[in-house]
Amino acid sequence: MIDAQTLGVSYVMPVLNEADYLRDAVTSVLSQEYAGDKEIILALGPSSDATDVVAAELAREDPRVKLVYNPQGRTPIGLNLAIKVSQYPIVIRVDAHSELAPSYTARGIDTLFRVDAHDVGGLMDARGKNSLQRAVATAYHSPWGLGGAAYHSGAPEGPAESAYLGIFRREVFDEVGYYDESLHRAQDWELCLRIRQAGHKVWFDPELKTGYFPRDKYRALAEQSYASGVWRGELSRRYPDGKSFRHDLPPLMVVGTSLGLVAWVIDPWLTSESSTVVRIALNVLKLTPVTYAGFVVYATLSGKRTTLKEKLLMLGVFPTIHFPWAVGFVKGRTRGARGTLDKGRVR
Repeated sequence: MIDAQTLGVSYVMPVLNEADYLRDAVTSVLSQEYAGDKEIILALGPSSDATDVVAAELAREDPRVKLVYNPQGRTPIGLNLAIKVSQYPIVIRVDAHSELAPSYTARGIDTLFRVDAHDVGGLMDARGKNSLQRAVATAYHSPWGLGGAAYHSGAPEGPAESAYLGIFRREVFDEVGYYDESLHRAQDWELCLRIRQAGHKVWFDPELKTGYFPRDKYRALAEQSYASGVWRGELSRRYPDGKSFRHDLPPLMVVGTSLGLVAWVIDPWLTSESSTVVRIALNVLKLTPVTYAGFVVYATLSGKRTTLKEKLLMLGVFPTIHFPWAVGFVKGRTRGARGTLDKGRVR
């Protein structure tokens, strides 16, 4: 009989320009309250900050920290490199912008075997270290921010389409293959699709919470949102199962809001001879940006435990998430991703 709580665990972490976050992230992994052996493999991309220096210090301080080099810097390549050199039967994907709760590993492995799953994920508990980052974190938790996936806003425990980060049985990679390196983003969803197609469970456990620190600059948030939209559009091109009606809502919002702004601009130029139909159409279109602005205000005011400053910042956060994502999704859906990169963390 396997004692699930003594199995060795390999944590895999792709790293690029994370000097400010890496030490805390690695510390949260190595301090897990778990009896089994641990190792963490850092897949180092070509960082332009002091990330490699911090990583080398961590490896010198603790032999459980191992380094592999990922010259292309892309997440799926780094994950695959790390998994292939891992030695333990449990693989846990972690992120340099995340901090694990002390019981994360023990709870996750228990759930993995309790429900006979091959991939388990939990809640992405977005947090902030400054006012803007806290505003972004609140928007992430809101159903009006990212929406959809259980790991953003929570859901009852049960089977899932995808899992945040992921706690895996090592053998599943030998069976279904590794991360798809042609997908710069959304590679976790595609891997979960193959796991489900192989007849295995992907499982969501809301008791698993991972602290995550989102982008802390508007520009970086916009670049991340655009890249996410592009690759979600690419995914919907490749896999019909990756498409749902909620993905169409942001593009419809952008079109409606844009046409509404045009209507406001041309309205003063209309003459008394303009037809009633034209005037009615313009008045309807003029409502769309007003409606969206009201929606943003409502979503901002409904955010929990935020200061006045954070609420004011959230008024800019929601459009910074929605508009780039929508434009990116249309681009990815119609023309494909074509090498679109997320440069939000590149300094």
